[in-house]
Amino acid sequence: MSKPLDFDVLIVGAGLAGASLAASLRGSALSVGVVEGAPPRLSEGWDARIYAISPASKEFLDEIGAWAHLDHARIGPVYDMRIFGDRDGRLDFSSYDCGLETLAWIVESGRIQMELWETIKRQHRLTLLCPARPAALAWDEQRATLTLEDGRTITARLVVGADGANSWVRRQGGIAERFSPYGEKGVVANFACELDHAGCAMQWFLPEGILAWLPLPEKQISMVWSAPDALADELTALSPEALCARVADAGGRRLGALTPLTAAAAFPLRLMRVERPVAHRLALIGDAAHAIHPLSGHGINLGFQDARALAARLASLPSWRDPGERAILDTYARARAEETLLMQYTTDGLNRLFRPSHPLIAHIRNLGLNLTNALPVIRNMLVRYAVSGHF
Repeated sequence: MSKPLDFDVLIVGAGLAGASLAASLRGSALSVGVVEGAPPRLSEGWDARIYAISPASKEFLDEIGAWAHLDHARIGPVYDMRIFGDRDGRLDFSSYDCGLETLAWIVESGRIQMELWETIKRQHRLTLLCPARPAALAWDEQRATLTLEDGRTITARLVVGADGANSWVRRQGGIAERFSPYGEKGVVANFACELDHAGCAMQWFLPEGILAWLPLPEKQISMVWSAPDALADELTALSPEALCARVADAGGRRLGALTPLTAAAAFPLRLMRVERPVAHRLALIGDAAHAIHPLSGHGINLGFQDARALAARLASLPSWRDPGERAILDTYARARAEETLLMQYTTDGLNRLFRPSHPLIAHIRNLGLNLTNALPVIRNMLVRYAVSGHF
């Protein structure tokens, strides 16, 4: 029997959160292993799955050397955002008013993933195990032992679960989760526009769900429509021409006629909370630790900040400290508790607030948007928290 591979930190899952954590440990003395089932592949044309990268996450990607290597001709800066209620409510955000370069950057998921992958492939003191699939995971007092499907054995002082919302690692570690399905799907597609969006993101709280148009370079947008299941199925079944007309009409044709760039795709939406993001020699990051409604576009930013916070604690350890110590993991959990809970409850609450059709509730929620819009100090504080994680 061959000798087990042994690491200080073993990351299971090399998605955006897992790969960014691995990359952020490059300057440390820790040995790192990464287990991933398959390497990423770039889609042809525009990637239908995009993310709104906050300034804090852009700074993190810059720190680990990924941001500078992205194709900036394919990145759409967001300078302004307009939110429309289901009646006359409206809320406007401006990067200029908040003293920010931009509110966010719209980036294709596949482009970030590929750049992070290439970064960790070149990294010293890192072993990338791919393709590799876990079969069993057990812990003793000093180490965790992961057995792969091909029979190889890996030991580590700390295991990081970065394997998504249906995390296998989380289940093996005995961390309970609670899923709350929304009965909705996120319908995504990209379009070319007749009119220039000028770097402005738009979002509508409609009776048929929450519709967002996010600016891509030139006269192009990415759409995310959080729609009830029946409507989502209807939208994905439409012809490209019919979908363009439906989406343009839902947004009041503010960007004129639309033409398709990608086919529509849909994925189920649900809230997921875990009882705790750490256990004995185990830490969870990204979607393995939390899942939120996409109306804020903040999900991947939570994952990046998880990776940043955990890496900051691990990389600063003296050589004699054990990275799997519970005290270290507890400081990570406390550091991430506030932002995660705030974003989960805020997005869940807004989604529920704009569901009821009772006239009184509709009046109150739209009045709330208008009141917030009339108070620049509060409005700008909300923006600053969304982009940096603090006021």
